[in-house]
Amino acid sequence: MEEALVLYPSPPIGHLVSMVELGKLILTRRPSLSIHILIAASPYVAGKADKYMATVSANFPSIDFHHLPTVTPVSTTVTHHEELTLEVLHLSKPHVHEELLNLSKRYKIHGLVMDFFCSSGLSVANELDIPGYFFLTSGACFLAFFLHLPTLHQKTSRSFKDMKDQYLDIPGLPPILATDLPNPFLDRDNQAYQHFLDFSTQFPQASGIMINTFELLESKVIKAISDGLCVPNNRTPPISCIGPLIVADDKRGGNGKISPEDNEAKAALSDGGSSHVALSKLLESWKHEK
Repeated sequence: MEEALVLYPSPPIGHLVSMVELGKLILTRRPSLSIHILIAASPYVAGKADKYMATVSANFPSIDFHHLPTVTPVSTTVTHHEELTLEVLHLSKPHVHEELLNLSKRYKIHGLVMDFFCSSGLSVANELDIPGYFFLTSGACFLAFFLHLPTLHQKTSRSFKDMKDQYLDIPGLPPILATDLPNPFLDRDNQAYQHFLDFSTQFPQASGIMINTFELLESKVIKAISDGLCVPNNRTPPISCIGPLIVADDKRGGNGKISPEDNEAKAALSDGGSSHVALSKLLESWKHEK
């Protein structure tokens, strides 16, 4: 069977572009793979992605987009747009299951790589015995906070928005003022917070986590994560620093040409090539799968 990798970004186009760039990078190291990207219908206007995807498809035949059926959120009012996105992604789980099942009949799927918003897909991957990976479009600092969120949650019964002048101790990071956290994390009674808390407890179950960073940039926090300090009561999945991802030519998908000079330039930007070494090790492990 042909080999494939399935990518699952959240609807906003910024996350889609990052995931496509990840697919392009993987193809430079494993051109025999086919990349299949699952597209959940956006619950709001998240940027014009149709033209972008058409250009990518034309220039990169190994990248294929699969549009999941539209789902209808039951929420009528939401505090954060992230909450609406998360509801759509949760309702899309049966469609993700069906698409993965269909693809597995034609391809050997080495993994489902999910945006952290798409954490609900991990249970689907587990059901189908497909390794589940997460891809963080943000850097390692955010990952450290996200992995440590359940620990922070257990230490207090208060919302972060009410912890004025109080600093949070997160391994690998300088002290962070609690009220400076992103809005969806400030109110523990908000549905978005509950979703993210649930997702953060699922991350340790992943086969691995890819981060859009390179080790030299965030060495202290990456070491804290790798040493298991951010998840004191659970396992820490293997971490692969595969960034920084650079949009090829322009945001319309690039010209499809990947030269040795391009690869050398990207390697030079990526901590002397260490990020590419991390990705190469991950891809090499797939060759030895049974």
